[in-house]
Amino acid sequence: MMLDAKIPAGKLAEKWDNYKEHAKLVNPANRKKLDIIVVGTGLAGASCAASLAEQGYSVKSFCFQDTARRAHSVAAQGGVNAAKNYKNDGDNVYRMFYDTIKGGDFRSREANVYRLAECSAELIDQAVAQGVPFAREYGGYLNNRSFGGVQVSRTFYARGQTGQQLLLGAYQALMRQESLGKVKTYTRHEMLELVVIDGKAKGIITRDLVSGQIERHAANAVVLATGGYGKVYYLSTLAMGCNSSAIWRAHKKGAFMSGVSWIQFHPTCLPQSGEHQSKLTLMSESLRNDGRIWVPKKPGDERVPKDIPEEERDYYLERRYPAFGNLSPRDISSRAAKERIDAGCGVGPMKNAVCLDFSKAIKEQGKDKIKEKYSNLFSMYEKINGINAYEQPMLISPAAHFTMGGLWVDYQLMTTIPGLFALGEANFADHGANRLGANSLLQACVDGYFIAPYTIPNYLADEIKADKITTDHPAFAAAENEVKAQLEQFLKIGGHLSADHYHKMLGKLLYDKCGLSRSKKSLEEAIEEIKQLRASFYKDLKITGDDKVNSELEKAGRVADYLELGELMCYDALTREESCGAHFREEYQTADGEAVRNDKDFCFVSAWEWKGKDITQELHKEPLVFENVELTVRSYK
Repeated sequence: MMLDAKIPAGKLAEKWDNYKEHAKLVNPANRKKLDIIVVGTGLAGASCAASLAEQGYSVKSFCFQDTARRAHSVAAQGGVNAAKNYKNDGDNVYRMFYDTIKGGDFRSREANVYRLAECSAELIDQAVAQGVPFAREYGGYLNNRSFGGVQVSRTFYARGQTGQQLLLGAYQALMRQESLGKVKTYTRHEMLELVVIDGKAKGIITRDLVSGQIERHAANAVVLATGGYGKVYYLSTLAMGCNSSAIWRAHKKGAFMSGVSWIQFHPTCLPQSGEHQSKLTLMSESLRNDGRIWVPKKPGDERVPKDIPEEERDYYLERRYPAFGNLSPRDISSRAAKERIDAGCGVGPMKNAVCLDFSKAIKEQGKDKIKEKYSNLFSMYEKINGINAYEQPMLISPAAHFTMGGLWVDYQLMTTIPGLFALGEANFADHGANRLGANSLLQACVDGYFIAPYTIPNYLADEIKADKITTDHPAFAAAENEVKAQLEQFLKIGGHLSADHYHKMLGKLLYDKCGLSRSKKSLEEAIEEIKQLRASFYKDLKITGDDKVNSELEKAGRVADYLELGELMCYDALTREESCGAHFREEYQTADGEAVRNDKDFCFVSAWEWKGKDITQELHKEPLVFENVELTVRSYK
């Protein structure tokens, strides 16, 4: 199958305008006749559902939480990027485009990334109009701060609660449409299957998590805005409920998965403190604006960090990457931290952390200024650890966070299944092999507010004359039976090990062998071990309870998908014989531990096609063409 990204003609800066000028439209009378399903109510899903309903389409919105407000976008802290140049420090759309392309190690499409930067200014205006309380300077202007991988201040923020505030803006827009009868929301509903008829997405099968009822829902188009799959590692910054099942079920129906092994480890998380934990806590990357990162120079130093004198501290990011220092990109910062920890210089009870120190910033700016910027983050840190970070360094560590990979989509955000769209972190489109901080909220909002409202109608314009599909179609019955059969299978296994047990085993295996670094040997071992783990899962799984309200049954389906996804992650990493961004193959590095990219053989997006159970997936390649930037060795030194 040939992959067609459907990138518009014209100069880079004109492509999006060219697309909008020639996109097909649906007249207002016909919009009422067309149904759209949106799965997920985070920033991408809520903004998309609200925008399409405002246009007049009939929208069904689904989430597995008890309210749309609990979508995981709420957890994002540090900010959202936009090229408005409020600081007059040289920022512009092209510079933001280049920073993002370079930050992703030249493994993303130029056209998609430029559109992201181009639409960024509109998003800030949209959010301010919704009442999002961005930080302001004394004179009333919106304030900015820096994030990793850039040398300008383009990050707009609302203290350390930017995701929550943006989500409330999208949520109120969604609820307005619900009150007008244009959106019907289904909370506590989990999508378990995609329905494809004549090669097109026509609906979904869901399970009511309160009653256990299996339901059918038909539509003219389906949008997946279900976030990323970082929870495959078990210990991650994601909420416990986050999962990959919606995109994975779509993948098994024909939607290709891309860049699956590109997983971002966030450099500023709280370190694991024991085996009791089910997740890790994110500390905003914005802290790196004023905090300095260091470890003791002497391996095995047992002193409390605040007692280690300045001359015995190794500010390793400032030493290795002087041009960017503590604001080096996430992939580089995370690997550098792991390298120091593995070298025996880690701090904390488990020697698995590095120091994030604010003493210099407090001395220069005063405690009140630091409190003004980060007080809620410092309060959260003290609440969790009992340590006052104004008086001694925070302890931080890399943790699985964001997935650059996801469903393959074209320029229109449509997958390889016509009528199935993927937005936000559910797709692979904008970040390449590494995401720059504060671009996640941006992509989610831009996809939902500004891109999907043009591209989905362009598709629907040709569906007006098509026969109306109802849930009586045999394809819905077949999909429902598949879902019921799987749930019954889980309940009947009758083993002795929980779904959590398998999730933990898989997560540790992936962290060790397909985590911050990988090798041919570790990946081949991981693939075999995952196969064995999956065989054990279907023999030894124990599900307590019945098919009604049952969180263990929910987990079983999600872990079953993770066991398949984890294997594909390793295959993807094994076939990419280079180091790029978050994909660090130990065989491909310089003498001083930097990534060695192979543009001659691997300047493409990997797109994997499901071929069936226990059959190796087929790799398709979308070549990446760079006409506006020069492929260079990525350096932050």
